Amino acid sequence: MSTDPTAAPAPSQSPAPMSPPVSGPSSSGPSSSGPSSSEPSFPYRLVATDLDGTLLREDGTVSGRTREALAAVTAAGAAHIIVTGRAVPWTRHILDDLGYEGLAVCGQGAQVYHAGEHKLLTSLTLDRQLAGLALAKIEGEVGPLALAVSRDGLDGDVLVGPGYQLQDGPLPTVLVDDPAEMWSAPLNKVYIQHPRLDDDALAQAARAVVGSLVDVVMAGPGVVEILPLGLSKATGLSLAARRLGVKAADTIAFGDMPNDIPMFGWARHGVAMANAHEELKAVADEVTASNEDDGIALVLEKLLGQSRA
Repeated sequence: MSTDPTAAPAPSQSPAPMSPPVSGPSSSGPSSSGPSSSEPSFPYRLVATDLDGTLLREDGTVSGRTREALAAVTAAGAAHIIVTGRAVPWTRHILDDLGYEGLAVCGQGAQVYHAGEHKLLTSLTLDRQLAGLALAKIEGEVGPLALAVSRDGLDGDVLVGPGYQLQDGPLPTVLVDDPAEMWSAPLNKVYIQHPRLDDDALAQAARAVVGSLVDVVMAGPGVVEILPLGLSKATGLSLAARRLGVKAADTIAFGDMPNDIPMFGWARHGVAMANAHEELKAVADEVTASNEDDGIALVLEKLLGQSRA
């Protein structure tokens, strides 16, 4: 594994102006002076949201109600940070479209990205030799796998090998016939699929065989990933929170998949969406409505209402 934690100084902790709800949520550090007497208070200093299945609806948009709720909590002095399994190249266009200018944690915690500056602040890569060993061990247990890989960097491609089934959507990929091409540049993750095992069964089988070498997570339908050992969304979120001057005890987190479990363990309060995987619901402090039904907004509005009371 390699990392570059010294790339840039921490961003300013004063909140950036919020865009109107139609342009999407902004993000910044919490106000150093706190909210003014005319602004509602809020019991957390950091709101961490997953992207797919949590902040985004199925059509890839954020509802006006959720945008307004996030604007209200940032006006109250909190920061909003997106924490996603997507690497930066698959996340950046969404952040730009939302008008999001703060920090984002990408690649399952491997990357801390400053959206306003379009700058990668930290990046952790997967040891390719170790990943190859892990794959050989998994295939020795369950049989041949279909692979895809995510290359490191702001413009890293996702390379897709023979047999790997892509999900519908506009995310860019590069099809490759020669597996050796996948290993020719630094990677932040490897995607694996099996012709018969479902996602949960594949993740469980892989974890049992190579859990001491790499981490294996189920991040969504058809998405099982091999990551550097010890890496999780909690890893990246803790680094970003340190830059913003906030702690785990100051944080509320929202998510929908098993890869959000470490983030829930790190944060003071974890909220699972109604559409969440059962493994996440089992460890959540609270279950809200689905991503289609403004689940994030419902919780934030309730907390703001309690603060005003």
